[in-house]
Amino acid sequence: MKHLTALLCGILTAATASAAPPPTRFHMASPVAGVGDGGWDYATVEDGEAFVAHSDAVTVFDLAHGTSRKIGHVARAHAALPIAGTHWLLVTSGGDASVRILDRRSGVEAARIAVGANPDAAIFDAQTGHVLVMNAEAGTVSEVDIVRRLVVRTITLQSGLEFAAIGRGRIMYVNNEDANTIDRVDLGSGRVESPIAMPGCEGPSGLAYDARSNRLIAACANGKAAIIDAGAGRLAQLVDIGHGPDAVILDARRRLAFIPCGRDGVLEILSLGDAGVVRVATVVTEVGARTGALDAKTGTLYLPTAKLGAPPAPGKRAPIQPGTFHLVVVRSS
Repeated sequence: MKHLTALLCGILTAATASAAPPPTRFHMASPVAGVGDGGWDYATVEDGEAFVAHSDAVTVFDLAHGTSRKIGHVARAHAALPIAGTHWLLVTSGGDASVRILDRRSGVEAARIAVGANPDAAIFDAQTGHVLVMNAEAGTVSEVDIVRRLVVRTITLQSGLEFAAIGRGRIMYVNNEDANTIDRVDLGSGRVESPIAMPGCEGPSGLAYDARSNRLIAACANGKAAIIDAGAGRLAQLVDIGHGPDAVILDARRRLAFIPCGRDGVLEILSLGDAGVVRVATVVTEVGARTGALDAKTGTLYLPTAKLGAPPAPGKRAPIQPGTFHLVVVRSS
């Protein structure tokens, strides 16, 4: 694939934002071919492998050797979350209100646990070792004990839940794409706090928390990134991005956030400066690449997508061309 180098783009930030730092340069590298067909969702990278929730299974990519395989069987996979320090993989199964625990080496299913309707995103809570599952339709969060293989707590919010992050004081923040807010839960007490309004942000999906600045970055469907002051509980900035995002990928060490925008086929790169967040570059990727994951050691990004055909009618979803599923690879120069 031809190498593309990101150019410095125009920056739209709040009036308080400082001037942009020097542009960060990235380029497209050779893609990694994947097995299987059908839709895809969240991705995670750990120990040299990329795990992608892919239709009715998980596609596992060996990043060093450029190979892939499928493991497990689910009903509409949304998240594939490796549990650090173990060989377990938790997969949300949206079609049957369950999560599956797979042995990520063999693919064997070790447990199937009932949760709320349409489980979507899932995040790991390092303090408890539990996984928090966002049940989008039910409007609940299931806290899953991986060792005991059961739900130990259910937190009731409202339907429309998307991605989540844990911040200072063990406050969990959850995007609500229906209400255009960020819901808040004190994980210590279980108390639900008042949501954070995000005027100007429609359909928030991806979310990341930057511990150094105590800020949240939410990806909005209407071509905006909402920057939230978590301490104050308010919107601080709106930054222009592309359309069709579904993830925010944080590189805390390099002080960057990446937002893949699948409708426009671009990867937006935001610099996390102390004075404010600024967009410093845009890399042309591929249409459909709306989620992804970071290899924190190398700074390389992996974005799942496939070749898409022409939509059958205006406003209809474009069909996925069989045999074209792959990872877009974006490296720093």
